[in-house]
Amino acid sequence: MTSKLVDGFGRNIDYVRISVTDRCDFRCVYCMAEDMTFLPRQRVLTLEEIERSARMFVANGVKKIRLTGGEPLVRQGIVGLCRNISAIGGLRELVMTTNGSQLDKYARPLLDAGVKRLNISLDSLRPERFRAMTRVGDLHQVIRGI
Repeated sequence: MTSKLVDGFGRNIDYVRISVTDRCDFRCVYCMAEDMTFLPRQRVLTLEEIERSARMFVANGVKKIRLTGGEPLVRQGIVGLCRNISAIGGLRELVMTTNGSQLDKYARPLLDAGVKRLNISLDSLRPERFRAMTRVGDLHQVIRGI
């Protein structure tokens, strides 16, 4: 028998977000300082700890997990982590939020690893505005990935 996660209002929790990194390859004006200080790597959960957390969430009634960041696609080993999490019995859906900067490289491997959907944060379709908002982003690279 699985136990259920319940919030303070008595609602069953069946969806969680797990941040896999605080790092990002953009420096969006609304999100990060240009010269950002990140957590020391030893303070960030290992891939094994993230997978173990996902297993515990699913064992307690979670059906959907969203991987987030920072930018999850800058995390070394992200595809293998997705493969391992998507294989957890009882998980209905593994999804991810991304800025899209790495999708030209990772779209197919993520699909093959069991990621069902992506939420892509896309601030503007105007290249100059996109660059101004992200400070470093290349809209054309994101569009290629999409």
